[in-house]
Amino acid sequence: MSVTTSAYASDALPGETVDVVVIGGGAAGLNGALMLARSRRSVVVIDSGTPRNAPAAAMHGFIVLDGMPPAEILKRGREQVREYGGRIVLGEVASAEPADPAPDADLRFTVTLADGRTVTARRLLVATGLRDVLPDVPGLAGHWGQGVVHCPYCHGWEVRDEPIGILATGPASVHHALLFRQLTDDLVYFTRDTDLDEGTRARFAARGIRVVDAPVREVVEGEDGGVAGVRLADGTFVARRVLAVATRMQARAEGLHGLKLPMEELPDGMGCRFASGTAGTTEVAGVWVAGNATDLAAQVGASAAAGALAGSHINALLATADTDAALAAAQGETTTH
Repeated sequence: MSVTTSAYASDALPGETVDVVVIGGGAAGLNGALMLARSRRSVVVIDSGTPRNAPAAAMHGFIVLDGMPPAEILKRGREQVREYGGRIVLGEVASAEPADPAPDADLRFTVTLADGRTVTARRLLVATGLRDVLPDVPGLAGHWGQGVVHCPYCHGWEVRDEPIGILATGPASVHHALLFRQLTDDLVYFTRDTDLDEGTRARFAARGIRVVDAPVREVVEGEDGGVAGVRLADGTFVARRVLAVATRMQARAEGLHGLKLPMEELPDGMGCRFASGTAGTTEVAGVWVAGNATDLAAQVGASAAAGALAGSHINALLATADTDAALAAAQGETTTH
């Protein structure tokens, strides 16, 4: 999905400091913004317009919205945030960093976009999502989100009973295979130089999963433009209509290095995320994270819920900060009279 500038024509960066800037306009970012805007917080969402699920025709596994195109979900989400006074701004974040200390000692952050525009916020919610890193197999990337899938819960029903191939990337692929075996009787596991012990091979054999140890040379496209199968290094062609890949998932951190947010590598090469605590809190005061940027396995529903929780937590702490500031101001007026 590509987002045009016209979709955001009514939104512009405000000149004043806002309560919260949300970096990322996916499910987590928009739901966080919705909670904040409904609490009458001034909030700006910076949306790059490049969601992870853009190649998918529909979103699944979220009650009521199951089967809806991702672009439509985001369109409605933006409209709802705007209904409560939130702003949605199209742009890439070039930098985000703490601003000079404010006179009232409240936290401040400056976010600069690639085109030079800036906005200052009291708090930040990072909801940048993640990037799927595919194995370097010629022809694979072009079918991503269609004939090449990663999640049995997001895409499994749609590829049921098809001849499916698992392109192994590491230990997680073994579990991947067992999940996709639930969806089809015709499953081939391509080891691609990954280790597969005899115990696992026996388990695969018991479930009728065929193992191919020969290296995969390329993905072959069919006459219909979809996946036809894979070509092995020895020239053998193995017909498959769907390929499943456990990708390495990398939290999107472009432009955010100035915040010095801690990141964490997950086991078995699964990926790298922003470390977070309860409600998306981080070690950096005033910065929260939500959605796939910190929970790599979260689907749309879980990401939206995490955004809502982070947004409500931010609002609660801002309410405390506002009260502290009001009390300090009142006591200052008392001492001067």
